[in-house]
Amino acid sequence: MIRLFKHYIPYPLLFLGLLDVFLLVVAAEISWIFRANQIGMATGSIFDRPAPIISFALALEVALVAVGVYGTEALQSLRFAAARILVAISLGVIFLSLMAFILPGITLWRSNSLYAMLLSIFLLMAARIILGKILDSDVFKRRLLILGAGPRANRIADLSGKPESGFIVSGFVDMNEGPAIVGTAVKRSDISNLPQHVIDLEVSEVVLALEERRNSLPVSDLLTIKTTGVHVNDMSSFLERETGRVDLDTVNPSWFIFSDGFSSGRRISTAFKRSFDVFLSLLLLLFTGPVILVFAALIKLESSGGAFFKQQRVGLYGQKFNILKLRSMRADAEIAGQAVWASENDPRITRIGNFIRKVRIDELPQAWSVLKGEMSFVGPRPERPEFVDDLQTKMPFYAERHMVKPGITGWAQINYPYGASIEDSRHKLEYDLYYAKNYTPFLDILILLQTIRVVLWPEGAR
Repeated sequence: MIRLFKHYIPYPLLFLGLLDVFLLVVAAEISWIFRANQIGMATGSIFDRPAPIISFALALEVALVAVGVYGTEALQSLRFAAARILVAISLGVIFLSLMAFILPGITLWRSNSLYAMLLSIFLLMAARIILGKILDSDVFKRRLLILGAGPRANRIADLSGKPESGFIVSGFVDMNEGPAIVGTAVKRSDISNLPQHVIDLEVSEVVLALEERRNSLPVSDLLTIKTTGVHVNDMSSFLERETGRVDLDTVNPSWFIFSDGFSSGRRISTAFKRSFDVFLSLLLLLFTGPVILVFAALIKLESSGGAFFKQQRVGLYGQKFNILKLRSMRADAEIAGQAVWASENDPRITRIGNFIRKVRIDELPQAWSVLKGEMSFVGPRPERPEFVDDLQTKMPFYAERHMVKPGITGWAQINYPYGASIEDSRHKLEYDLYYAKNYTPFLDILILLQTIRVVLWPEGAR
């Protein structure tokens, strides 16, 4: 994996993304030449028209990212990839139309765009047909040696067996620090020279998956291994990189203290985030105001009670604030104001409420909270004080999620289906902690783009 702006991107995805950009440039250029020949115009050089070519490639690449073309399913299924590519091309038309409206003359002509989009579909699918097996092969995967043979090592073994895994395990070493679960592990006593064993296996990384480090951590060997150029990683950092979340089963306070993250150098990023929030919230309220009013009227017609409702939530540094949402449940959904988790097929949700939850229209009024500075567009989901008080007693590090502003969308929302239980909250907390620890504007943009995928395919919305 490569780390860009504190976020890890697998090499196959980076390679495929760059290839797609190149193919989109090729499609735009060929379409320009084809159309120029049709009308008898001199074709000139590609350097004579950089803006139309680049705007086409970037608009469609943004659309590809937004609909999840680089997700696990799309990489493993040509049928799935084809469906997402077609949606991305359609979405790209909207992006290009907006660009043409805002900056006339920067995009391809409409006839050029049509040819370019048809050719793009062919080239993008051809690349996946030709490279599909290579991208999924061991060529791009890192080779690991795992020190440990217990439950932690077994978790890595299970993770390596998943299709989206970016690594292969070359071997396990039983360090005699507890009962061995991994049957293929080699006893440490059978290895005369551990650093040489690492070299012989040609691994690029050693992962410490020890159940108990006391008296079993080979410090001198690890120092030698590190100086040979092999990366040495602890279990928590390894899982953070591979899964995009902070694993609560393996982390401890010292890991948070000494690992990279929660940087004080985020002042510029924070200023950018706030400026972006103000601009986007004003824009969103302006353009979606009519939509909010229409659904507010429909809610009033379907059931008694107000179209909007206020609810207290916990925000930055644990401060309480009120959010405004379109009402999606009956007015008497919570008796005496008692907080109740939402459930699958919740009978309290109205018909209009079911629709606006699936397409996230009920969240639009929260843009007012963003404008006021109580929320951001991207951040952990703000929870109710009653739930927070309960969850803080049941989960470690829950308070740390409040070190960043809550958001309308977030890393947890795009990576984990909607959940309304203690176990779901635990999984989402792991994603929230990853975001709080590794926040950058790049990650915010990625989350905002991926939110389009969640809106278009609202799996698990309640």
